[in-house]
Amino acid sequence: MRCAVFSVTSNGIALAEKLIKGCPRHSFDVYVKEGRKAGEGVFHYSTLKDAVAECFERYDALIFFSALGIAVRMIAPHLESKLKDPAVIVVDEAGRHAISVLSGHVGGANELTGEAAAVLGAEPVITTATDVNEIKAPDALASKLGMRPVPKSEIQTLNGTLVEGKEIKWAVDTLLENAEFYEHKLEEYGVHGEKISVDEIFKSEAPTVFLTQSEGKHRKGLLYLIPQRLIAGIGCRRGVSSELIRDALEKACAQIGQDITRVSEIASTVVKSDEAGLLELASSLGVKTVFFDNETLERTINYYKLPQSEFVKKQIGVGNICEAAALSAVKDGRTALPKTKYTKVTVALIWEK
Repeated sequence: MRCAVFSVTSNGIALAEKLIKGCPRHSFDVYVKEGRKAGEGVFHYSTLKDAVAECFERYDALIFFSALGIAVRMIAPHLESKLKDPAVIVVDEAGRHAISVLSGHVGGANELTGEAAAVLGAEPVITTATDVNEIKAPDALASKLGMRPVPKSEIQTLNGTLVEGKEIKWAVDTLLENAEFYEHKLEEYGVHGEKISVDEIFKSEAPTVFLTQSEGKHRKGLLYLIPQRLIAGIGCRRGVSSELIRDALEKACAQIGQDITRVSEIASTVVKSDEAGLLELASSLGVKTVFFDNETLERTINYYKLPQSEFVKKQIGVGNICEAAALSAVKDGRTALPKTKYTKVTVALIWEK
């Protein structure tokens, strides 16, 4: 996840630094009040209100080292939907409590809160009813599966059913692409998904979570889980073989618990539009490629404040290829894996919301 960290005090800066060192699988940008001493690479803000407004749609998670009330007031004007809002976490000034505030399931705030608490030695505070009752919530599993739960109204219906101690049915569409992959993933989380057809799903009125390719007609108690597109942004040395790029992509997908067959699209720079290994890999996976010019990549880099490599910038003209290309390929994205280096290849993975 790409995280924006807001520190109100000097002690908050120290806690932020500790968090960053302990969570290498996420990327962090730290925002501190103008005039406060901080390490290199931080962003300074004049007012927290303006900083949060700028960052709310640009990051996957916002982490406040502040009082809970401050964070709530800052995010309130920007709230839209639990399916789109970033994860929001608050850590108190003493680092005693890490609180999941917003987008606990779909946005991943509950999981991130647990990670932050472990690193900081804090007590995780998670209040969602399913988690409090140690129940596997469909929208939480959807996030882990790389799927989008719809319609939003039925998330509450299904979660409410579980909290009342009642059972729900899990079903996998017989025509769903990679159906076996999803069945195995469900089993890993202790859930059995029965394989049935779309027609069969309406023969029962039982509360049901249905993994399928696209959203169909609605009924009370039916929640669809739809596969999200996974965009792989790839940068590589000239002349790298298809096998080496594939190896890097397989490792990247494994890091987020996915199979390489889940990749929907490969994105890169126009400089790589004739890269044989990259094109060969895309062809073997049966996915399309999209290549962006430097102007587009530069806009994305500036918008998301992506880190840049001076070496790459001298070679290509822009200092970030894989993350910038993957984020350029989607209107709304959530970072599954930030820029990660492999042998002669860099990969970033982005879920399309």
